[in-house]
Amino acid sequence: MGQISLRAVTFVGAAPLFRNLDLVVADGDRVGLVAGNGGGKSTLLRCLAGAAEPTAGEIVRSRGLRVGLVEQDVPQPLLDLPLEEAVRRAIPAGERAAMGWRVDLVLDELDTPAELRPRPVRALSGGWQRLALVARAWIADPDLLLLDEPTNHLDLAKIRLLEDWLTSPQRDVPMVVASHDRRFLDRVTNRTLFLRPDASRLYAHPYGRARQLLADDDAAAAARLERDAREVVRLRRSAGALRNIGINSRSDAAQKKSMQMAARADALEQTLRPPERPRSADIRLASRDTHARVLLAADDVTVRAPDGRALFRTGKLELRQGDRVVLLGANGAGKSQFVALVRRAVAGEPVPGMRIQPSVVLGYLDQEMSQLDAARTPHDLLASAVRLGDQRITSLLAGAGFPVDRQRQPVGRLSPGQRARLGLLALRLAEPNFYLLDEPTNHLDIPGRERLEAEILAQGATALLVSHDRSFVATVGSRWLRIERGRLVELEAPPGEG
Repeated sequence: MGQISLRAVTFVGAAPLFRNLDLVVADGDRVGLVAGNGGGKSTLLRCLAGAAEPTAGEIVRSRGLRVGLVEQDVPQPLLDLPLEEAVRRAIPAGERAAMGWRVDLVLDELDTPAELRPRPVRALSGGWQRLALVARAWIADPDLLLLDEPTNHLDLAKIRLLEDWLTSPQRDVPMVVASHDRRFLDRVTNRTLFLRPDASRLYAHPYGRARQLLADDDAAAAARLERDAREVVRLRRSAGALRNIGINSRSDAAQKKSMQMAARADALEQTLRPPERPRSADIRLASRDTHARVLLAADDVTVRAPDGRALFRTGKLELRQGDRVVLLGANGAGKSQFVALVRRAVAGEPVPGMRIQPSVVLGYLDQEMSQLDAARTPHDLLASAVRLGDQRITSLLAGAGFPVDRQRQPVGRLSPGQRARLGLLALRLAEPNFYLLDEPTNHLDIPGRERLEAEILAQGATALLVSHDRSFVATVGSRWLRIERGRLVELEAPPGEG
């Protein structure tokens, strides 16, 4: 085992991501790394792995430290390799012949079906590609494991599998885990680093408890700032009064005391700069009224895969006004196919067994925000969708986290998080009465997810949602349907709640 130490590490890109960061990751440490989209999580992990250099400061690694980094995307050269070969290539070339047996061992630990192992990585689902990257990092026998958004594209069963795998005694190595999945962080970490541009904060607790302590510390800092600001005003007022007394009475002592008070006020005022905080995007929704009681009814509709295979039957299903139905199931079970079927039915395509209330106004988002034209700019997209002036559209986009220069760039050049915020803004302006959302939290950071939760609840929105974020599922859902053995089963409580 070994450790890695950061001493006054700073990274400045287009803007400062973090400054003067001190951190030691040693045996037994499982550090959750929390920041907003673009807040420096991936950059810090790459610095820890030696794949990027900080702007300033020093990173000291134990002699011979082996670091395993699970990045968010599969490297291009691996996509056409069979899964088992892509994992085997992570073993140093000189050790592959002797250590090749570990490939099956690691894939077995991750419950990888035998039929997937010879398939090209390109042909695997996003979830299995993520687990392939985890297997590659682990098979190299690292002393330190770094994971960048490891739950992306995983269904609930695979998230639990990964949690169990990471917390098993066999994974007794230090870890740093960057994630927006609140429950995952609570399950697999024991320390939390909140990465900030000015002063990052480290707590010896998992995310939930650390978040409370951070809020308490931020509140105390705000109160101290306000108290010091009042003290500056008091000192200046007292200094002015003493100066007048000194002038009128020709008292050198009073004037000297006045100058001392003014100097104290100046010194204290220099400390009153509010801390830098990343600005959270303003996610808001809107809903229009409908007098319909049932917005969607399905009478034993068969949901099929693109190749025509039957995936499941709905049985008798009604979505009533105010329902927030969360659709659950393994990757490939048919969740997105059902969402697509509902969308086609709302658009007027005949779907045998499915009835849509004519007053339904749909608000739709899919996982990749494919409804957004990649060649158009955010400003053009909104201008063509709603009758608002340029100034109003510019203001709305700025509130959603788009600086003016980004508003005129093609959507295809935006980050996934930016596309998600743009899609949600377009959704708000459409004022739907039925939300159809397929993995809406995939590219949102924690504040964005919490803001979306609050808005869905505040609007009393009727919604059909697909999500693997357990906190989101439990907070937003009023009904939970799971695809099991070819049919829909209604649960009494969200997964893990009862």
